[in-house]
Amino acid sequence: MASLKIIRKRIGSVRNTQQITKAMKMVSAAKLRRAQDAVSESRAYAEKLGEVMAGLATESGLREHPLVRERAPESKVLLLLLTGDRGLCGGFNTNLIRLSQTFIAEDGRDAELGLIGRKGHDFYKRRDVTIAEQFAGPSAGPSIDLARDIVARAVARFESEDFDAVYLLYTKFESALTQVPTLERLLPIATPEAPESGREYLYEPNRQLVIDDLLPRYVEVKVFQAVLNSIASEHGARMTAMESATRNASEMIDRLTLEMNRARQATITKELMEIVGGAEALKG
Repeated sequence: MASLKIIRKRIGSVRNTQQITKAMKMVSAAKLRRAQDAVSESRAYAEKLGEVMAGLATESGLREHPLVRERAPESKVLLLLLTGDRGLCGGFNTNLIRLSQTFIAEDGRDAELGLIGRKGHDFYKRRDVTIAEQFAGPSAGPSIDLARDIVARAVARFESEDFDAVYLLYTKFESALTQVPTLERLLPIATPEAPESGREYLYEPNRQLVIDDLLPRYVEVKVFQAVLNSIASEHGARMTAMESATRNASEMIDRLTLEMNRARQATITKELMEIVGGAEALKG
């Protein structure tokens, strides 16, 4: 059995760790509320843009646009992997990396990576995988400039036929307890299904210029939504992980306190036995 001094030191160490995990949980909870608001506020614009894209699905020649036209087979693809910049968030980064490995390992597909976030880069930089693009993670906060940079590079590589398709792997936020790793194809663009009652659009200055501007913007919004979802998911996962760590620390403190009490009782019992033994020896 460990000495009382060692047990007390362990209890103090665990209690300090518990204070840190409790503080991290509170910080993540505050950031999660802001991240949820950002996801909700951007959803209306994304949905409206999706409606416009669905209305354009009936346009003649849209299927032949370079960003929409299907390429078969998809022999060479780019996978954009959106991870976090920090750890201590449960399986948030691990689940994404595991799914990306499964995607890369599929037969008949030559996949290269576009890494967004430090954790994905830290994992793949020492492995035999081609890293085609690398971007700073959204740790400083969501920015439409990041989405534009990602899409601009992806579109340029796609139009130059370096890749037959571009996919995005990110974590979709559903609740503070549920985050779902999600794989979406960005390019070629899969236009939403056209509504039954189609709308007529007037184009200014002309049809082709509007569509050429709208299609990349549609992909930018999808990437920006993915970034917002990823940030909210990371805070939700970290909050859950820190809550679990705080609870585990409490249980460990209880176990160590019980062990300390037993050690103290054993020490007292031993001292009493020595006193009694000494008294008996004096009597003899």
